[in-house]
Amino acid sequence: MGKGGNQGEGAAEREVSVPTFSWEEIQKHNLRTDRWLVIDRKVYNITKWSIQHPGGQRVIGHYAGEDATDAFRAFHPDLEFVGKFLKPLLIGELAPEEPSQDHGKNSKITEDFRALRKTAEDMNLFKTNHVFFLLLLAHIIALESIAWFTVFYFGNGWIPTLITAFVLATSQAQAGWLQHDYGHLSVYRKPKWNHLVHKFVIGHLKYGKKKLKYLPYNHQHEYFFLIGPPLLIPMYFQYQIIMTMIVHKNWVDLAWAVSYYIRFFITYIPFYGILGALLFLNFIRFLESHWFVWVTQMNHIVMEIDQEAYRDWFSSQLTATCNVEQSFFNDWFSGHLNFQIEHHLFPTMPRHNLHKIAPLVKSLCAKHGIEYQEKPLLRALLDIIRSLKKSGKLWLDAYLHK
Repeated sequence: MGKGGNQGEGAAEREVSVPTFSWEEIQKHNLRTDRWLVIDRKVYNITKWSIQHPGGQRVIGHYAGEDATDAFRAFHPDLEFVGKFLKPLLIGELAPEEPSQDHGKNSKITEDFRALRKTAEDMNLFKTNHVFFLLLLAHIIALESIAWFTVFYFGNGWIPTLITAFVLATSQAQAGWLQHDYGHLSVYRKPKWNHLVHKFVIGHLKYGKKKLKYLPYNHQHEYFFLIGPPLLIPMYFQYQIIMTMIVHKNWVDLAWAVSYYIRFFITYIPFYGILGALLFLNFIRFLESHWFVWVTQMNHIVMEIDQEAYRDWFSSQLTATCNVEQSFFNDWFSGHLNFQIEHHLFPTMPRHNLHKIAPLVKSLCAKHGIEYQEKPLLRALLDIIRSLKKSGKLWLDAYLHK
């Protein structure tokens, strides 16, 4: 009787046991309409959830059919909170005999990287120094005040106007780096506070654009910085931001955006008139756009990446980006994006701690024979032109020399 009772309990346990899957089965579910992924050896069906994913379905869909453990940990500082969303998506686990890594990824590199992350956590490198970010905000407000005082005190002549424009472009660029911090959830522990301040600083936008076949890309290194940056923020960004907010009915974001223009025009129409203030705003955007384009492309566009192979998280980030040497000016000028490698590996780490983890990242690269690219600022900027020239030649070969 007792034996039979035990068997009954065992049968009940077997009935509620979690299904197990092989990597061969999981990798079949990597389609837009059928997506599974693995986190900490647990299998999740994210097919429907990917549409609702706050980071967009393209990002989460990239890991369909793969292990997404390190990416999941990298982008979600509050694991307990996001864990609530995972529970309904759980469909099983990896079979006991299956390795934790898919496609034969290097398990030793993964283990060492996770140990590195644990070291960073023990060093409190994910802990924010709020004074640092308050000082950043204060210096942006100070720049805005200096700009207004310059034109107020010295008048609207050419020299005061140019000085004011450069000061305002600087404040806007620095505000851009600050919103980037909040957008990566790297300031506050709770995502909602990051999102709230992020909206205050600059707002929120998702969009995409396609490359046009008929443009003369073989000369892009000669004309890109003459027409690209001048049109990027002054025209494309401003128009797309407003239209995206209206189409998606993001009324809160729209209100923040409108408040910026109201404040700007109330401040500068008395000095320049309506038309003059519009021209002044677009000139500031023109300067800011150049700053934005050069800094954001010096770590990415210069990297030579073929069709992506299946790589572990650590190796893939080292392949996709590079660093620019540290200095006080480089840190300030780029919003600490000169530590792009560390930022990619630990996107929620406050930027004032990136230089502390950099030596450990270099050591791990040396251990596994992975190249850690770091270059002077001027060389990084010149490499953008070289990269555009090289890719332009590839375009010429692809479309004209067939």
